Amino acid sequence: MRKYDLIIKRGTVVTASDAFKSDVAVKDGIIVALGQDITGDGANIIDAEGKYVFPGGIDVHTHLEMPFGGTVSSDDFETGTIAAACGGTTTIVDFAIQAKGQSLQQAAETWHKKADGKAVIDYGFHIAITDMNEDILNEMPRAIKNGYSSFKLFMTYDGLKVNDDVLLKALIMAKENGGLICVHAENYYIIDYLIKKFYKEGKIEPKYHAMSRPTVAEAEAVSRAIKIASFANAPLYIVHLSCKESLIELARAREQRLPVMAETCPQYLLLSEEKYEEPNFMGAKYVMSPPLRPKENLNSLWDGLAKGEIQAVSTDHCPFFLKGQKDLGLEFFGKIPNGAPGIETRMALMYSYGADMGKLSLQRFVEVTATNPAKIFGLYPSKGTIAVGSDADIVIFDPNVKKVITKSKLHENVDYTPYEGFEVTGYPVITILRGNIIVENGNFIGRKGFGKFLKRQAPILV
Repeated sequence: MRKYDLIIKRGTVVTASDAFKSDVAVKDGIIVALGQDITGDGANIIDAEGKYVFPGGIDVHTHLEMPFGGTVSSDDFETGTIAAACGGTTTIVDFAIQAKGQSLQQAAETWHKKADGKAVIDYGFHIAITDMNEDILNEMPRAIKNGYSSFKLFMTYDGLKVNDDVLLKALIMAKENGGLICVHAENYYIIDYLIKKFYKEGKIEPKYHAMSRPTVAEAEAVSRAIKIASFANAPLYIVHLSCKESLIELARAREQRLPVMAETCPQYLLLSEEKYEEPNFMGAKYVMSPPLRPKENLNSLWDGLAKGEIQAVSTDHCPFFLKGQKDLGLEFFGKIPNGAPGIETRMALMYSYGADMGKLSLQRFVEVTATNPAKIFGLYPSKGTIAVGSDADIVIFDPNVKKVITKSKLHENVDYTPYEGFEVTGYPVITILRGNIIVENGNFIGRKGFGKFLKRQAPILV
């Protein structure tokens, strides 16, 4: 009889293309067999009868221990990845942000010091380029070769934004060397004008953050980035797409078979701009960029996700405490640190409000939360699927669990959740990383530092 380390029995395995009853056998952290009635000597047995067996979630947009707005995001690589694991995510790709004067390698090393020995799940890094020159441009191929195969460029924010010529050069260099450029697409000049205008007019409350970043600012930048990428004949990935105007630009590009991809986030699928009206500065909880949008955008994004116009769902997890961090902007919305938590709730929310409500098929749910992120960011097929030879990153998901999301039950290191009171049907009950159970029934039982750095390959365009 063959020896296995772990056998998951009688679950319904779901991949991006299929759903079927099967046992899953694991040896040395790898899936080694799928089939009926698998037995093996010495194996730990998990009975998944009545449950789904999903690939571990992959969140390709997180900001752990990130300096921003005079403070630092409140989850570090230990607390943030514990929260991710408890929510069914087994891999993240965080952003190593280049400081002025730093090389790309120095930016990566800075983030390695934050993550190595602390992360409890596997992780990779995008490198966010903020100080481009010829030396940095010429360093990009080496960074790609070293496993940092994607780069982020900001089209807005003082001190971070790059001009169109930098975007063009980066797109060409990435394309020629098997890399991928991601863009934060918002028009800097529209936003800058409105922020200054509102400040002069004494309009300082959190709701003016959203009003200072209108949908036209995003849609224009999305359109411009797509046109520059088209000229460069280079693939492009748009982060946190939030509105139907931007979706129109994306859908048009994909109809023309341009290699343009995008993600959205649960906040843009489930929350809307009315949240900024919460009294007593509570609207600051939702200050993020792009901001929450009018309600009519929500269904458009769900439709775009279901139809394949949007390829992935990430979180843009960037938490700040209300007390001591968000309240830096009590007297002006422009000083509120931008960002919100969400790393722990993504999988349950997307299942409950997507798959369970019929907005997404089970296969599409897996595709946007795991498989496509793995393909786009050079992790597939080791990650993002359940197949012989893949890493045994697996989530046992109980579709019958009913919960109300509340901060007190979450592991994120922050004093609120934007999804307080949301009812979910379905929740991860076991999270497995490389064959090791790291979360069971909401309890983290893994080990600090067990997460491995992942050198990523060239993107697979989806």
